[in-house]
Amino acid sequence: MQYLSNILFLILLIVGFTFFIMNVKKLMRNIKLGQQVDRTDRPADRLRNMAMVALGQSKMVKRPIAAILHLFVYVGFVVINIEMIEIIIDGLFGTHRVLSFMGGFYDVLIGTFEVLAFLVIFAVVVFWIRRNIIKLKRLNQPELDGFPKKDANTIIYFETVLMCFFLLMNAADFYLQNLGYTHYTAVGSFPISQYIAGIFNGMEPATVALVERVAWWGHIIGVMAFMNYLYFSKHLHIILAFPNTYFANLNPLGEFDNLASVTKEVKLMMDPNADPFAAPEEPAEHVKFGASDVQDLNWVQLLNAYSCTECGRCTSSCPANQTGKKLSPRKIMMDTRDRLEEVGKNIDANKGVFVADGKSLLNDYITTEELWACTSCNACVEECPINISPLSIIMDMRRFLVMEQSAAPQELNAMMTNIENNGAPWQYNQMDRLNWKDEN
Repeated sequence: MQYLSNILFLILLIVGFTFFIMNVKKLMRNIKLGQQVDRTDRPADRLRNMAMVALGQSKMVKRPIAAILHLFVYVGFVVINIEMIEIIIDGLFGTHRVLSFMGGFYDVLIGTFEVLAFLVIFAVVVFWIRRNIIKLKRLNQPELDGFPKKDANTIIYFETVLMCFFLLMNAADFYLQNLGYTHYTAVGSFPISQYIAGIFNGMEPATVALVERVAWWGHIIGVMAFMNYLYFSKHLHIILAFPNTYFANLNPLGEFDNLASVTKEVKLMMDPNADPFAAPEEPAEHVKFGASDVQDLNWVQLLNAYSCTECGRCTSSCPANQTGKKLSPRKIMMDTRDRLEEVGKNIDANKGVFVADGKSLLNDYITTEELWACTSCNACVEECPINISPLSIIMDMRRFLVMEQSAAPQELNAMMTNIENNGAPWQYNQMDRLNWKDEN
């Protein structure tokens, strides 16, 4: 019985990390369903971009209130989780505050953890008020109805409970230290929980010790549960923001890629020495132009979809959305992720093979009305705190509509016909272009 708690703790760790690794493998499998694209160039620039955007939160400052609150939560969770090192050692070996041998530095650490825990609670309470009472417009859009809204609140509740368990654990520990109860020796600094410790006045020391243990177990179980909830949550960005910013497109925002097959054909047409009747050197394989489903997108776009925080900065800055159009860049990313999850479940259900389900990202999730509402202004890309590009998905799907289905709006079809026939968007013969100069 002496080692029962240690065994239970080990089982908890094994189960928690096993499920986490399984989810990570599934996540990587789904992302790899995308087309290959090379994002290994300019490693120094990529590291700099990741450090500035993901670690330094440089794009958050455009909205200072949200930026400061997010910084509390971000730094709080990163720093407080250092405490997990001590909790894991204590849980496995039956020790108590094993790192207290660090003396004064340990006091600084625990004190810092407590201040940050308080700031995290403050921040998430404000987030809850902004989302549920003030109801900021960008946080209460139709695409957030149902699970997305519940998910956002679930994360807030998770964070609050974890921090409360942490402070309650420390408060009980501080109270027992002052009593000199059993192994609770005076270590650590408790600038916040010392004011909570008064709730234990008059309680039996054994009862307070039980509260400390319950809070300790509650904190570690909560961390394991939260870690495995990430896969199903928009909060996955706390992990994926780093690779997402590293593999982001570093080219100028207005620069679009050209299809290699089309470029080759155009060069052949422009080459006066080329024989248009010559047989191709090798049999030409059918190339699908653009994207109609998630497997047609590249893996970075699929990584973007999983990294989306659903913050709505992209949608709130979208001129099409602001003028009442159906387009929401946030919904584009959420739809892509939902379809990718559906495809992943299909593969799981069919022993690793995707079986056609009669659905696609185009039409079943994203409508042509949404795609053609986009002005390709790049406002959504510029606003995203972690360099997600909804525009790249929109343009690939529009490319499919134009090049595979000839399904562009009439005005665009007329323009492209004029360019093909007249070398300009206007319906004038090239010989008549300068007639305007002779008009009185």
